[in-house]
Amino acid sequence: MIGDVLTSSILFEALRKEYPTAQLDYLIYKHTTPVVENNPDISNIINFDPKQDKGLKGLITYGQKLRKSNYNIVIDLYSKPYSALLAYATGAKIRIGIEKWYTKPLLLHVIKYDSRPQSSAGLAIENRLKLLHPLGIKNLSPIKPKVYLTTEEINWAQNYLSTQKVDMTRPIYMISILGSSNIKTYPEKYMAEVLNFIASEKDCTLLYNYIPSQRPQVDNLINILSEKAKEVSRPDIFGKSLREFLALCSQCTALIGNEGGAVNMAKALKIPTFAIFSPQVSKEAWSSFESDRNYSVHLRDFRPKLFAGKASKTINKESSILYKEFKPDFVLSKLKVFIKFN
Repeated sequence: MIGDVLTSSILFEALRKEYPTAQLDYLIYKHTTPVVENNPDISNIINFDPKQDKGLKGLITYGQKLRKSNYNIVIDLYSKPYSALLAYATGAKIRIGIEKWYTKPLLLHVIKYDSRPQSSAGLAIENRLKLLHPLGIKNLSPIKPKVYLTTEEINWAQNYLSTQKVDMTRPIYMISILGSSNIKTYPEKYMAEVLNFIASEKDCTLLYNYIPSQRPQVDNLINILSEKAKEVSRPDIFGKSLREFLALCSQCTALIGNEGGAVNMAKALKIPTFAIFSPQVSKEAWSSFESDRNYSVHLRDFRPKLFAGKASKTINKESSILYKEFKPDFVLSKLKVFIKFN
């Protein structure tokens, strides 16, 4: 996922400081590449195509290709069976990954992830940095993911917003209107109440993060907004690529909406964020660097008894039921404070 790839890119900053002249390569899915383009700490981005390189034959072929690079160290951040086998196939003398029953025979160092965060960085950051411990890289200060935009991309976003008659003197909020799936998307009627509240509190412009195929869902939500919220909504302005979204987001006052990759990208651009977590996602893991600039809300914050004694599998199954309990009032109580300062 895009958020995972961006968050994991923090390791390159730490590795570059330790090994300033090393070749540091990143093997990722092609669609996630835009979030790490121009990262000065990454030597090469290697794209993996699960359709082309599938099956045992594809695994062997790809493993042979990686082996030719003579890697000294391989860090398997994914630690799925397929990636663990690829790590093994590289022949690297040092192979590091996450502790799972199938990784122990394939990786030389396996790290057990913590379940409780030790700092405001959150588990997503802390656990990734633990993967550097076998290299003797410890006691690191939390590293924030970064997105590197070019001057041309920033100029494009500014010019585009100007030509679309967006008033840059007013707050511009990027709305993460849809999650990565239906079970990670705040209910439509509830989200409408959130947007109505923003429009009533601030004289602003609302932009929306979506892809063209999702336009009908965006239109359905806008149709049930208040007249004021409709007036300030600009669904016609959106990035046609991930890099264009990033450039537009860099010009926004804040990003508000469903927790996910868009929130991680906004944080990496140093844009304030307000994230609404879905019930089954761990806030301890993904709510990184909470502050006056970065807020997040989870149903567990308000109704902890709904989660008491329930296994993660049960929570996943009950996600839609739990979402109904995540009333807009819970969100608005925190959002009011957030938009006062952002």
